[in-house]
Parts: sequence; structure tokens; C-alpha cells
Amino acid sequence: MPDCCIIGGGIVGLSIARELAGRGATVRVVARDQDRSTSSWAAAGIFPPAPRHAGETPGETLTGWSDELHRLWARDLLDETGIDNGLVTCGGLHVAGDAARLTALDAIGASWRDRNARCELLTAAGAMEVEPGLADAVRRGVIVGGIYLPEETQIRTPRHLEAVRRSCENRGVAIMDGSDVTAIRVTDGQINGIEVTTAAGNRETVQADAYCLAAGAWSGGLAAQLDLALETKPVRGQIALLRFPRPILTRVINMGVDYLLPRPDGRLLVGSTLEDAGFDGSTTAAAIDRLRTVATTLLGDISAASLEQVWAGLRPGSSDGLPSIGRLPGCHNGFVAAGHFRAGLHQSTGTAVLIADLITGKEPTIDLAAFAPDRPRTTRDPLMPP
Repeated sequence: MPDCCIIGGGIVGLSIARELAGRGATVRVVARDQDRSTSSWAAAGIFPPAPRHAGETPGETLTGWSDELHRLWARDLLDETGIDNGLVTCGGLHVAGDAARLTALDAIGASWRDRNARCELLTAAGAMEVEPGLADAVRRGVIVGGIYLPEETQIRTPRHLEAVRRSCENRGVAIMDGSDVTAIRVTDGQINGIEVTTAAGNRETVQADAYCLAAGAWSGGLAAQLDLALETKPVRGQIALLRFPRPILTRVINMGVDYLLPRPDGRLLVGSTLEDAGFDGSTTAAAIDRLRTVATTLLGDISAASLEQVWAGLRPGSSDGLPSIGRLPGCHNGFVAAGHFRAGLHQSTGTAVLIADLITGKEPTIDLAAFAPDRPRTTRDPLMPP
């Protein structure tokens, strides 16, 4: 089996490392950020329904397959590490504030049903019955109805990342936290080493048989060293974590691009923003105030809640909404897995298997043509969800 170097310590990079190590490869992960500072730790952990269906798009194929793999990984990770990643089907309620939005949600619901997802159109009273915690918003007329997706799922992102990382370590993966790649050496279409500055300030050369760029929004800058234009535009998302004395919701609540994600212990994630802020991963008072307003709008009085934590992450966006997964053009031993935008956590399992297949010479499970790094791209706004 080959010696492999994964550049990127987020969930995609760690998942690839875990999969390769599980096949007997020697793996090193060069992680720019220190452990919990990666953008992956910022993800809320909402998995929309992902049923398999005829005529699915390449993105839906990857998501549906990855969703199936997550069920297997959750069980295996628990067995390997003792960590329960909290993967649970809790259901998701998408609510409308006026008749026009409810009509739009009805059309969206029909699209979900066409894709074999269970979906129910609800009146305001029906929304309150599904989620009693919204009773105040229904009484105030903030919610006039919605659609209910009982197969929407959540995962405890920090737990999942910790479990994958622990599994990597158990399988012998060496993880270099806080290490910056300063140069990628290429000779005759072959990467023959990467120059790294470690967290201690030392300079090292890391050599391997195969290399994979999986550094999220930073992957584009690394690919530029290989004269490859790779789209991984950073899109900032900010999240506020509120803590209530007791749980007040049981399901994910979505209103437009905003959401409330409840945890069983009374914590509530409120997100999220879509911002073109470059590589600025800081939070802003204005955005956090807006998120608190979202919570107040949907829940009413939240004075009993404390603002426990705020954070931001940089999602790697692409103009056509699809990640780049495959061999780097003109580079025999270089691969890439980046540009997943808001679906990186959900698609991480399938991406890991695909990259491991390519590196170990196995025919990939799904057709990778749509994800080719040098594919022609249709133009869309990376700031908008697919």
C-alpha cells in the first residue's frame, strides 16, 4: 500500500486518512489549524434527507451514498473509539412567514416527494402540533405553515470529528497539527515533496507516494502552486450557541437560510450567515445580534437563555455547487477533495472512499466526471445554497 500525505485536517481530510489507514496505507495528515480550530468544527451538523432516486444529479448521488455510509461509520466509530457521534433522525420543519412563502414551500415539498423523501405540507396549527415549541410564533402570526421532513437528521459535529480523529490515531495516522505547507515540489508531473513549517517553527520536507489536497477553502491557494485554478471560495458562516434551562425544541427548525438546531441538553444552535469576508474567520456583533433576533422571532421570549458561545467557519464554495474530487490534472500522484461548500460534513464519508479508491487503484464506486477539478463549470453564486 502507498505512503499517503493528506493536506488538510478538517473532516474531509481526516475521513480520507481514516479510510486509507483502514486499507493498510501509511498516512500522514498535515493540518494547517490546531485541532478544534478547523472550519469543520464550526459546522452545525444538519443532514437534509438524502433518499436515492431515479434521475438523481451527481451531487445527490454523492450525498445519498455518503448518507448511507454515515450510518455505518457511526456504528463503527462507536465500536472503535467509544464515542457516540449523536447521529439521529430528528426531523426538520421548514416554516413560512406568509402565504407566498408557504406556496413556495409547497412546491419545494413536491420536489422532495419526487425524490422519494417523506414530506408533509402543514398549516400553522399543524406546525405547532409537530413542534409545540413554536406555539408562540404561531399565535403571533410569525408562522403560517410549513413543510415537515421527518427524515432530516442531525449529527454532533465535535463528537464526530473527535471520533474520526481518534480512529485515525488508532489506525496509526500521524497528524501534524498547526503545520503550514509553504511549497509543493513538482518534477515531471509528479509531486516529490512538500515543504512544511511545523507548529514549533521547524521546517520539514514531507515525502509520500500520493498526496491529496483536502484543505477546504485554502485548497485553491495550494492548487495555484501547481498552476491549477481550483474553486474553493471562502464563504463565512457565523453561529450562536444558546443554552436554555431545559430543551425547548425537538426538531430542526428552518426559516429560509436560518435555522434552529436543538440539542437534548437544552443547548440551541442558531445559524447561520453567508458572507463574502475573504479568509476572515472572526465573528461580528451585528451578525450575532441578528441570529439572536432569529431565535426571538421563532421562539418569543428567550430571556431564560444564556449566550454560551459564538463561532465562525469558512465554507469552501464553488461556482457550480459541486466539490472537486479526483486526480489533479497533469499530476500523476496528486489528488484533490475540496469545494464541498455546506455539504462537506455530509459528503465526507463518500468522498473519503472515492479518494481512497483512486489512490489504491480501485475503480471508484460512482462516476467522478462531474467532480473533475478541471471540468467546465456553469456559473452560479457560491454565496447561495445549491
